[in-house]
Parts: sequence; structure tokens; C-alpha cells
Amino acid sequence: MKILVTGCAGFIGFHLSYYLLKKNYEIIGIDNLNTFYDVDLKKSRLKIIKNFRKFHFYKYDLINKSKLDKTIEKYNIKYIIHLAAQAGVRYSLKNPKTYFKNNLEVFFNIIESSREKKIKHLIFASTSSVYGESTKFPSNEFDNTNNPISLYAATKKSNEILAYAYSSTYNLPCTALRFFTVYGPFGRPDMALFKFTKNILENKKIELYNHGNHSRDFTYIDDIVEGIVSVIKSPKKSKPSFNIFNLGKGNSKKLKDYLNTIEKKLNKKAKFKKLPIQVGDIKKSHSDISLISDYSNYNPKIEIEQGISEFIDWYLNYYK
Repeated sequence: MKILVTGCAGFIGFHLSYYLLKKNYEIIGIDNLNTFYDVDLKKSRLKIIKNFRKFHFYKYDLINKSKLDKTIEKYNIKYIIHLAAQAGVRYSLKNPKTYFKNNLEVFFNIIESSREKKIKHLIFASTSSVYGESTKFPSNEFDNTNNPISLYAATKKSNEILAYAYSSTYNLPCTALRFFTVYGPFGRPDMALFKFTKNILENKKIELYNHGNHSRDFTYIDDIVEGIVSVIKSPKKSKPSFNIFNLGKGNSKKLKDYLNTIEKKLNKKAKFKKLPIQVGDIKKSHSDISLISDYSNYNPKIEIEQGISEFIDWYLNYYK
């Protein structure tokens, strides 16, 4: 079975590709290796999955629809997992144009190519950020998500709306996956676990926004990957062929407790600087995962103590 994975050198894309390649899937990976964060980290991920005979890599920007179409045609692809996007809430405050290009224009290319090439299932990344400042927890897929508080969240909500329209109009099977604070080995340097670990080891202060009073549904990468894989072959059969699922751990942990677990693993106390909440940040995330659990038997297993330990072991080895 051939699957196109966009953003294959990214954090989630790499882990998903690696998992599927080990299961003997043929993976066609696309990534533009942009400089949003350390390109060497992306190249290190790629180096691992390039060892698989059934992995084919293409370096280009998905804004180029003709290249995308040619890749789909060359391999007769019928399944697409679209993970390439401009991530990050804070980055969107100063760089809105890149979100319009990478999260809206690129998504249109992906979904239009999917329609034209009669893709059997388009799976794409959304985000827990679409729930905005909701105070109803746990968040479920039927909650109101019409009030995003960041441009990043607005672009992802737009993707969901566009996909619903395509599913309704063209009967294109689509599934949106709302990821909740994904962490683990090879994680992004702009995420809390990476920054906290790095700063503690280097005796630098950690910036704690909202004075550290955030809570997050921290979800280990292996659980996320298993959730994605669980829906690949099972698009919604009834019309419109469209699903939205939360992919989280199903509970919420205080950021202070998360930090404390990191300190214990490193056996070193953090220095920190408390700051007010950042514009666009949500105070809490907590996923209701009953919908996908009923649909595909999704069952996240990794607790934060184990997940943080796995990340730090990787970090110490990678940067030794």
C-alpha cells in the first residue's frame, strides 16, 4: 500500500513514516525542509527513514501544485496524510503571511489534487487550538470552535471547513485530526519539553507564560501515530464522508507538574522567569477521546513520566 506523507521530515511526519515503513508500507514523503527550526534536526530524521527501501523522498514546496500532481500520478497514490504546515501559535503573531501561504494555499492544493486524482482518503492535521478559550472540559468534537484566538487556529479551522465542503460536494473522504500537545523524541525545538530540557541543562531561565498556570493534554508521539494509523483504511462511509477526531491522551496536566517531572528526570532544578499569558495562548486543553476510541479502538497508553524520560534519554544522546 502506497501512502503520501507531507511534512515527512517534521516531528509527527517522521515518526509516522518510520512506523509505516516498518510495517512494510511504501511511503512517498514530501518536505521543503524550511528553516522554521533547526534543519539539521530534520535532516537527521530523514537520514533514518531514508534507510528503508520503500521510502521515496521529494524536496519541494507544496505551493507548487504541478509537482504535487506529478508525484501523485507517478506512484498512483490513493491515500494522503497531510502533516506539512506552518506550526506554532506565537510565531503567527509576527509572521501571519507564512500561515496564509502554508496553511491555506497549500491546503487548497492538497485537497484539490485529492479531488482530481480521486484519492480514497485524505487525512490531515488540525489542532486542539481550534477550541479557543472554551471553559467546557473535556473538549469534544461537537463543541463550538467558531472563535479561534490565534491565526494558526483560524487556518486549521478553515482547513476543516474546506474539507467538509469538498466531502459534501465531491464525495471526497476526509478526516481531520485535532492533535493535543504532542511530545517525544525528535520533538520540535520550539515546544515546551525541548526548551525546558535545554535551558535546565544549560543553567538558563525558563520562560513560564501565564506564570506557569497552563494545563495541557500532553500526548506522546507513539500514541499519536497509532491514532493516525487506526483511521487510514476506514474513512467514513456515509455521506458526507467527513470525520473530525480529537487525538490526545484524554487528561490534562498542569505545566508546573510537567516541569517538575523534567526536573526529577534531570535531577536538576529549573530557574524560571514568570511572564503574563501570551496573546493567542489558550489556558487549558483537555481532550474527550471517546469518539475516536469508539470508531477505531484508539487507546493512548504512555504516561508523561515515561514519555518525558524517553525524550530526555534521546536528547542527551543526540546532543552529547
